[in-house]
Amino acid sequence: MKLVADKQIYKVEEAFAGMGAVTAVSGGMISRELLSDADALIVRSVTQVNAALLGGTPVKFVASASIGVDHVDLAFLRENSIGFAHAPGSSADSVAEYVAAALLEICARGGKTPGEVVLGIIGAGNVGSRVCALAGAMGMECLLNDPPKKAMTKSEVYRPLEEVLERSDIVSLHVPLIEAGDGATYHLADGGFVSRMKQGAALINTSRGRVMDENGLAAARSRLGAVALDVYEREPAISVETMKLADIATPHIAGYSLDGKLRGTDMVYHSAAAFFFMEARWRSDSCDLHSQKRGIDLRGSKNPLYDGVMGAYPIMADDAQLRRIESVPKEESVKFFEGLRAGYSKRLEFPHFKLTLSESQRAAAAALSGLRFETEVLP
Repeated sequence: MKLVADKQIYKVEEAFAGMGAVTAVSGGMISRELLSDADALIVRSVTQVNAALLGGTPVKFVASASIGVDHVDLAFLRENSIGFAHAPGSSADSVAEYVAAALLEICARGGKTPGEVVLGIIGAGNVGSRVCALAGAMGMECLLNDPPKKAMTKSEVYRPLEEVLERSDIVSLHVPLIEAGDGATYHLADGGFVSRMKQGAALINTSRGRVMDENGLAAARSRLGAVALDVYEREPAISVETMKLADIATPHIAGYSLDGKLRGTDMVYHSAAAFFFMEARWRSDSCDLHSQKRGIDLRGSKNPLYDGVMGAYPIMADDAQLRRIESVPKEESVKFFEGLRAGYSKRLEFPHFKLTLSESQRAAAAALSGLRFETEVLP
């Protein structure tokens, strides 16, 4: 059997080697010609999977090591009896931790403690629900908006959008990209959306770039406090002007923790093994993710919650990397953006860190434990 895979998928060659011959190339090089004798295709969200790519090929199974599916023509796959799998939830903890870091950075810049902040979460799925848990552990009041879940559960925990926008000090977007229909999210966060937010509120987008109308954001930017963007409307040809509107700007890496990448590979590998009736022999838990925890001593910190999170994930370092794009010639900006993603550092999630705090920092230790850190309190 022959498999074609995006070489940026973590451990993809190691995982799929037992299934057959793996041809690993960059996502941009995956073509119909390359698939002319392939049985399976393993991609990331950068590859558009549709009739133009798969038509006339023998591909029987497609997997995407991503949480979203807006890059895949599912109807075409169904009509042509091509199996499909993806990795929902694989990067949810990674994105939630990114948002936690962004929230603390925004609070620090605004001179507020997390306990003084109301967070509006638009979309309460795999990521949004985790963001709610982490924000709650930090002391934030969370307001959830999720019309599909509201319709399904009738629960009053899901509040109307207008209420969430009016009351929230920070609004964070966690919806899938849906182009049209009653539940469309394309350009959900447009100028009108921003104008209905509380004056001076902050906005975070880690969902999909096209969920936000960047022209609308620019027009209404003066109403907002901080803006944090990890995704952009025209990736990978991002608007540098939009990036400049943001206080925190990163190159679509919120879900790029090493743990999240490994979970994604594991999920699509097992789906492929099941589809082809093969024994799943590769084990993701055999991969070394630095079994010895990294220690951070916070006993001298005046803000241990902030310093603990930033010690594990210094979000502004990723911001600094993206802002280098301003000095890159325009014709090389796409390559630069893609290079930041392809060469992204091996970020570990919070459970890989052990934080040491003092007796007087017990409240912060409890909050950090709620963020999934291991903590110890010493006299």
